[in-house]
Amino acid sequence: MISVVSKIIKYILGKDIGGETIRYIIVGALTTLVNFGLFELMHVVFGIGVTASNVTSISASILFAYITNKLVVFRQRSDSAAALALEFCKFVGSRLFTMVLEVGVVALFYNILGFDAWLGKVLAQILVVIANYIISKVLVFRKKP
Repeated sequence: MISVVSKIIKYILGKDIGGETIRYIIVGALTTLVNFGLFELMHVVFGIGVTASNVTSISASILFAYITNKLVVFRQRSDSAAALALEFCKFVGSRLFTMVLEVGVVALFYNILGFDAWLGKVLAQILVVIANYIISKVLVFRKKP
């Protein structure tokens, strides 16, 4: 399993370390700040439950990520409203998949294992960032021939 993950990471980093990958890392960091910042605001400042805060913060970060990934990271333009709608649906669908992954990991660590919610959130982010890049690159923002 570790060798497979290692090969995937080497492949991703070897493809475009000067451009797209660096942009993805920067945009990903900003998206994570939106996610964590809203989570902190809702859960810690306003006392809203962990799951509600997590789902809301992930949803806001999905919208932020779509716009920034489309325009900044992958530099994609849509030819039509239909193409834009399809791309957006693929992006949101893929992010809903990774949101379920993230919510599950956070719930596992917080509710079942009794760890701090932040620990679960950080560990989940590692998995989610890798999955999101691969899905976006291969499925959503695939370069047209």
